[in-house]
Amino acid sequence: MTQSKHPKNRRKSTAKGMDRSHSRQRSNAGSPKRPKTEGNGPGPAARPGGSAKGPSGPAHRAHWLFGVHAVLAALANPKRRKERLLVSKEAGQRHGEALDKLLALPGAPPAHQANREDFMSALPDSAVHQGLALQCAPLTQPHLEDLLAAPLPETARRPVVLVLDQVTDPQNVGAILRSAAAFGAQAVVTTGRNAAAESGVLVKTASGAFDHTPYIAVTNLARALESLKTAGYWSLGLAGEGKRTLADAKSDGPVALVLGAEGSGLRRLTRETCDELVHLPTREPISALNVSNAAAVALYELLK
Repeated sequence: MTQSKHPKNRRKSTAKGMDRSHSRQRSNAGSPKRPKTEGNGPGPAARPGGSAKGPSGPAHRAHWLFGVHAVLAALANPKRRKERLLVSKEAGQRHGEALDKLLALPGAPPAHQANREDFMSALPDSAVHQGLALQCAPLTQPHLEDLLAAPLPETARRPVVLVLDQVTDPQNVGAILRSAAAFGAQAVVTTGRNAAAESGVLVKTASGAFDHTPYIAVTNLARALESLKTAGYWSLGLAGEGKRTLADAKSDGPVALVLGAEGSGLRRLTRETCDELVHLPTREPISALNVSNAAAVALYELLK
């Protein structure tokens, strides 16, 4: 989508050449009718005793992602099933070169020039889309056992997996995924229920990290922690009552860092399954951090 002084010479994928009939048609997967909110809902469907390939049932239907980093990362991901792309005139000019390259890849969706009303009809009222929105299927996620069996990437400093115990806020989960990608964690593991599912808000907050870091749901979190232990991971649960700090308790081996939801924290069985409870040394008057901030600080400590 390289900007040109002569729009008629621009490629088909450019803003001027985009089909404008999309606002009068519905795709095969169906376009949402301007939902007012984007709920947390259940997390990716998990199978008994292990992890999930991805969402099932109604959650498997196509949905909308929005925002520059989220959409560009999804377009670049060959594992994504992409259906259609909305591009504002301004976004087409600003990100034209990158979009041209991505829309030339196999599996690229049709691109349509969109106006304000088009975005409003497809996205939640609060969506900050930055002129880009992509309708696509939820991303298929690996099984936990497959992740543990795979060799560690050469760029990884040490094996670290984040485990979330019923963290439901999509913005918190998105921020955690962003930190996980930035610091080099292998994956984020979550509960199959009472967890944030893939959504436009979550993927937007992750700022492109969702398409780079596995987000794996499991049916039984305690059983998943036992699987991590069997694979050689030392499980450390972040809790205010932990006797040692994370810095004092960390080892050179693989670590499963377990975080609970704000307010309720780690559930009893999760606490009992962890090898040790640890804390971050905060100072008064702030005795605790937001879960996404705590994840970022802890990942830095583990992977520095």
